Amino acid sequence: MKKIFLSFLFSIFLIFSASAESIKIAALVNGEIISSEDLADQLNIFMLNSPIPYNAQTAQMIKQRILAQTIEQKLKAQAAAKAGISVSDAEVEEQMKGWAQKNKINLSSLSQKSINRQALADNIRAEIAWVKMVRNQYYQTANITQKEIDETIREVTEDMSIKKYLVSEIYIKKKNAADIQGLVDKLREDPRFELYAAHFSEAPSASNGGNLGWINSGKMLSALEMRLSSMSPGEISDAILIGDGYYILKLQQVFDPKQNPDFSPDSKEIKTLLENQKMEAISKNKLQEIKQKAIIEIKQ
Repeated sequence: MKKIFLSFLFSIFLIFSASAESIKIAALVNGEIISSEDLADQLNIFMLNSPIPYNAQTAQMIKQRILAQTIEQKLKAQAAAKAGISVSDAEVEEQMKGWAQKNKINLSSLSQKSINRQALADNIRAEIAWVKMVRNQYYQTANITQKEIDETIREVTEDMSIKKYLVSEIYIKKKNAADIQGLVDKLREDPRFELYAAHFSEAPSASNGGNLGWINSGKMLSALEMRLSSMSPGEISDAILIGDGYYILKLQQVFDPKQNPDFSPDSKEIKTLLENQKMEAISKNKLQEIKQKAIIEIKQ
């Protein structure tokens, strides 16, 4: 009987050992582990929203994106926790319902789509906490004054005398661009440029769906502006190689002051624009500061 019991214990030990061996440390972020299982969970969440299939051509690019996003999420969660930012379960649940509605999925069926509910909740909790932290810093240090609004209105009015382009971009480093033409072809078939940019662009604008806003003529790299000048609104450019990476542009609109002589900026819209710009700058600078101080070890 004792031998049978010992044999049973040894079998359990082997099972747990095999399970432990299959889960590896992918990265350490300030001593906190990101496991291979964590990345697998994030991949499933990512692919639920992704318009691009996971295959031999896209796998490496997607994996790199997932790892970078997971590290950023971990840094944001750590920073918010250090700042004493709390997020209630009710806030997370409300955001999850919105996420489910947007993605046309029932939260009760997450497991059927291989989505780890806890991993999704952790993502949402980290993002809510980060937004709260950024807003707190904004309200403490960066309130918009009437002087700033008036100055911006003056600058915008003067700026309206210059031709400009409303542009979105996707930037991919050359080493990750094995199927760049395939991506261009896909973008010309699928209208969701912003979604592709958010998932795959390696430019800072990815966080805004690749949107660069209005850019004045003469303020872009000459090779990019030359291509834009020959495009029509809604058109997707070829991949343009500049330095170490490729740019893919989508021209949204063109503003020609000769065709739009009457323009009067709205004070309320200007204030909202300035608030969004300041909060985006705070978020970007804070994340950059955190990254510089962080101890990040990639194990893969």
